[in-house]
Amino acid sequence: MTEKTTSVQIILPQHCNGYDKPRLFGGQIMAWIDIVGAVAARRYTHRNVTTVCVDNLNFLNPAYLNDTLVQEAVVTWTGRTSLEVKVDSYVERLDGCRERVNRAYMVFVALDAQDNPVEVPPFTPETDAEKREYAAALERRRIRLQR
Repeated sequence: MTEKTTSVQIILPQHCNGYDKPRLFGGQIMAWIDIVGAVAARRYTHRNVTTVCVDNLNFLNPAYLNDTLVQEAVVTWTGRTSLEVKVDSYVERLDGCRERVNRAYMVFVALDAQDNPVEVPPFTPETDAEKREYAAALERRRIRLQR
């Protein structure tokens, strides 16, 4: 089982638009997704990584000023030099209940000291959930390669 990487933010005015009820900018959450995804990839590979693509990003619910945003990232698949990381973002209410804001699948490539791609440790899914994610990652990869 891969280790989960977690990030927590309180949404502040500089993270929001100027509406009457300030809502988190999509670009801000995308930046945070990239960071927590990269940290998960770096922890897994023990290497620097670079983002190759955001394969899928769906916004399901809004997040507002003063909400607590929790992000969880986990490796779902590895290739020779690349890996896929799933990032789920949640608004966490003061009572601890969470509502998912979005889910993103990102692909990273591991780099050596000269910024050349380098092999990554293989990921072998163990739990049923990991096996489902791995199978879905293979399908996303097939679709990416077709494009």
